[in-house]
Amino acid sequence: SLELSEALSRVLPFVSREDNRPVLQCVLFRAKEGKLTMVSGDGFRLAVVKLDCDVEGQALIHRDDLRGIGNALRKAHRVNLSFEASGDSLDGTSLVIDTEITRYKWFGVDGEFPDYEKLIPADNSITAQLDTVEAGKAINSLKALADSKSYPIDLRLNGDIVMSSPDDKGEVTMPADIEGGEVRVRIDGAYL
Repeated sequence: SLELSEALSRVLPFVSREDNRPVLQCVLFRAKEGKLTMVSGDGFRLAVVKLDCDVEGQALIHRDDLRGIGNALRKAHRVNLSFEASGDSLDGTSLVIDTEITRYKWFGVDGEFPDYEKLIPADNSITAQLDTVEAGKAINSLKALADSKSYPIDLRLNGDIVMSSPDDKGEVTMPADIEGGEVRVRIDGAYL
């Protein structure tokens, strides 16, 4: 129950808030080959969490339906997750989570979640391990200097992590353990 609650807390912040993207307002629950994969994305960011699971099925559940379930699952000792056909009058699949006390059931949303696996590189050529608290402080200091609300940040990995504003108003260098080559990328600081 704690693993599922934690997984939900990791994917829910990444669902879309835009009403014109109804499928991206949902979390994809896909169970196959012994793994439950939970996926959300808003078109710019992507969150993927995998847990061990012994069932198979798939459901697309709207973010508003999942509100509060994380807290409820933290109080449960064990959960049983399953997928059920929605019934004769409805198409699709429902997600069912049973705890010792309560049965939660959500009807799946009609739609096709984008093929997110194409967005994930097959091999990681560069990895960086850094202090996330210090990175957050660095990003906030660069955001304070930004002229636009998109807060563009240039990120350079080359032995250390160098974050700078594109208009050369500020630069922060942070120590990091970096494996692989060098990379330069501009990111939208608002998403961080």
